[in-house]
Amino acid sequence: MAQKTFFITGTSRGFGRAWATAALERGDRVAATARDVATLDDLVERFGDAILPLDLDVTDREADIAAVRRAADHFGVLDVVVNNAGYGQFGMAEELAEQELRDQLETNVFGAIWVTQAALPILREQGSGHIIQVSSIGGISAFAGLSAYHASKWALEGFSQALAQEVDEFGIHVTLIEPGGFATDWAGDSARRSQPLAAYDAARERRAQQRSAQTPGDPQASAAAFLRVVDADEPPLRVFFGTAPLEIARRDYAGRLATWEEWNEVSRLAQG
Repeated sequence: MAQKTFFITGTSRGFGRAWATAALERGDRVAATARDVATLDDLVERFGDAILPLDLDVTDREADIAAVRRAADHFGVLDVVVNNAGYGQFGMAEELAEQELRDQLETNVFGAIWVTQAALPILREQGSGHIIQVSSIGGISAFAGLSAYHASKWALEGFSQALAQEVDEFGIHVTLIEPGGFATDWAGDSARRSQPLAAYDAARERRAQQRSAQTPGDPQASAAAFLRVVDADEPPLRVFFGTAPLEIARRDYAGRLATWEEWNEVSRLAQG
């Protein structure tokens, strides 16, 4: 397999760290971003010039443009752009403060869009490239207590599906990776939580019990699947990571189709 050059956001831990390390270990080159580049010191010591650490807050559009351009200038090419930076905002819809919702969208949606926009001119000129958007099973389904997070991932899904159609003629692929539950600290220190309202305590407890019954995947193990996707000649628009998402999708979409069929008479009535 020919050497690839990656631009990966959010590489201090979780998926970003695991995937960047796996790429470097097989001889690829990685422009790795983090809010604190000191978290990448061990990778720089281990892999030397193969890694370009970049200090980046993805909500800063001008900084995104500069970081992507610096990576392209440094390595001379960009093959795979991975929008991984993001976090989970926990809270019922009524509990969300305005700034909490805006911050969630700024990072998970706008951050990915700014990096994508910065990369597109480079990839178009090359006539090749692969944009990886890290979505979630929460990008096609939804669970109580995560309305802000779902809003961000559903937005990323729609943006990316349209993007895939827009850039196909330029030789650029787009893939939405949709993980289930993984031990990435997504629900730990990196998460943010709204001020709870007592009225939702029962719903919060039910959801906590559901999560506790699930066995999280190992982000390190996901690296093999990630590399399989980026190495594919015709990568998928969407791919689940983990064993749980497919069953969730089957159940969810079966319910949607049944409801649409049940209400189809009303749908036709609306046509006039």
